[in-house]
Amino acid sequence: MKLLVATSVLLVLATGAARADSENCRKSREYLLGTPGGDLTLTPQAYNDLFKVCIATSAMPNVKDAYMLKDGGIAVIPKQDNVSATAATLAQFCDANPHGVLRFITRKEKLSIRSATDVARMSSTSSTPCKKIKGLS
Repeated sequence: MKLLVATSVLLVLATGAARADSENCRKSREYLLGTPGGDLTLTPQAYNDLFKVCIATSAMPNVKDAYMLKDGGIAVIPKQDNVSATAATLAQFCDANPHGVLRFITRKEKLSIRSATDVARMSSTSSTPCKKIKGLS
């Protein structure tokens, strides 16, 4: 009985942590889909698909926060900002999303971010797409 209660408590805590991690995915999606004037780069369905990618990315071990970008990329704030940790995160992301683009937010950029909206407006064009990293056409 105690094992069942302990398992239930852990499950509730894990679900709460996953929900908190995906909060910025939700906020960036709300901003992008609520942008007036049709200033969207992608279709609403593409942003909904990107939201699923963002949620999965936010659950990666080295990802502190994940956001959707207006141009269809995913931006992340890593937990560990070193070469081996970011390389492992990029490899994991590209394995799961071979046509995706992952943008790491730098320490300097973090200082100017006030909300998920600021991140959603960032560009991922300076990031190398997974397609190119994996050698896909």
